[in-house]
Amino acid sequence: MVPGRLKIGKVVTVFKKGDHSLPTNYQPLCLRSIFDKLLEKLMYKRLYDFLIMNKILYEYQFGFRKNHFTTLALIDVIDDIYYSLDHNETVVGIYLDLQKAVDCVNHDILLYKMYNYGVRDVAYKWLANYLTDRKQYTCMKDASSTLSNVNCGSVLGPLLFLVYVNDIASAVPDSKLKLFADDTNLFISGIDEAKLRNKCSTCLAALNSWFIANRLCINLDKTNVMIFPSNKKKTLRSHLMENLLPK
Repeated sequence: MVPGRLKIGKVVTVFKKGDHSLPTNYQPLCLRSIFDKLLEKLMYKRLYDFLIMNKILYEYQFGFRKNHFTTLALIDVIDDIYYSLDHNETVVGIYLDLQKAVDCVNHDILLYKMYNYGVRDVAYKWLANYLTDRKQYTCMKDASSTLSNVNCGSVLGPLLFLVYVNDIASAVPDSKLKLFADDTNLFISGIDEAKLRNKCSTCLAALNSWFIANRLCINLDKTNVMIFPSNKKKTLRSHLMENLLPK
């Protein structure tokens, strides 16, 4: 089990630029015990090796993985788009952004998924304990806040998030979904515009249901649509932006 003191983080602020009186101009950094970091790195390696060995992670998840880079994601997307264009198909790219995705991870859902992926017995109990009663406090100059509960914010955090969103592609099995951590990019292609619109609406409804079930929320202000080729852009884009999420 993880000792309680190793679950406490100290948050310090680093000034970025601009007005010193605005909290948004400071970058928070969470400092944790070196022993906690070493323990988490050991568990990270064991968990990552287990996920890779059993081919559990989604093939097109390019975030926080060895030999998976943004350039590879870009090349893969461009190849798919050119292939569709060569076959006279229109391609719709929908770029979904999640609101505070890592902070919204539900531990009960995460542990349920970990168990189903084969993390059992001692490893499961360790993770359950590790995710419980994690706290942090903030320091500025000579002042310190009281302790508050936090979701994760640790070495293991990014890998646990990949496990949390790993099954998202099952919501749209007939479409091409590309992921980079919490950035979700959906690509849908077709020749008939009416059928393409219907497929986009169906996929968005399915994804929205998945987000709701997993207690995640889409940030509409940062969600965008792109149409290839550009001469189809006007009518399709207006339809998609008006019906981006089911009412």
